[in-house]
Amino acid sequence: MRIDLHTHSTASDGTDTPAELVRNAAAAGLDVVALTDHDTVAGHAAARAALPAGLTLVTGAELSCRLDGVSLHMLAYLFDPEEPELARERELVRDDRVPRAQGMVAKLRDLGVPITWEQVARIAGDGAVGRPHIATALVDLGVVGSVSDAFTPQWLANDGRAYVEKHELDPFDAIRLVKAAGGVTVFAHPLAVKRGHCVPESAIAELAAAGLDGIEVDHMEHDGPTRARLRAIGADLGLLTTGSSDYHGSRKTCGLGDCTTDPEIYGEIVRRATGAFPVPGTGG
Repeated sequence: MRIDLHTHSTASDGTDTPAELVRNAAAAGLDVVALTDHDTVAGHAAARAALPAGLTLVTGAELSCRLDGVSLHMLAYLFDPEEPELARERELVRDDRVPRAQGMVAKLRDLGVPITWEQVARIAGDGAVGRPHIATALVDLGVVGSVSDAFTPQWLANDGRAYVEKHELDPFDAIRLVKAAGGVTVFAHPLAVKRGHCVPESAIAELAAAGLDGIEVDHMEHDGPTRARLRAIGADLGLLTTGSSDYHGSRKTCGLGDCTTDPEIYGEIVRRATGAFPVPGTGG
């Protein structure tokens, strides 16, 4: 089985619609794909409706969190999307995305970049606006050569010149809320240092003690030694270790299935979940 547990659609900051994403996942030879848009489940219904035969959909979200001033992302799988407390927190994060993005546009204009909010809003469309949309605008303006080039201290990296903080969950609260909604939590790309500061390894241990289920190990922003270190941390702490593409369509260079999760790990995630169940494709 080929299993990719971290992808994004136009419901947040990917370039594939949810329907296109599941069709592309099947074409890439995946057996299982998780749709984990940022702080939203808005793409799940469309992905279900278009799910090809032979492909299983795992519903999820990537939750924006912050610990001791450091931003981090928590993948949440197979939770009940109607659970009110978690739904309320997702809404608070989403509601803060527009003023935060407008603040970054203002900072960029102060830095001499001829970017406009209208340009960013057009790129984001109906998706939850975020830094990748602003980065795309910077590419379109010729300020940077690629989306990844915008995520530097010069521009949009955490604590970069144009960075603006947003409302984010405490990760311990995120774990509690996801568990209460019957879901499973995996710390996304925990040592992706190119994005800015990462939480210390001691924080991973504290999150594990609070009920964190796993850590994302095989990821395009983790080199070989980093993956080996994370695998050792996972073994020491009894955490599940996953692999995922973090696919964003044409907005990033990674392809669907570039990194995958072991079927036994996937089976354990499904076993632990009680809020929702994987959706088998019937050729919709």
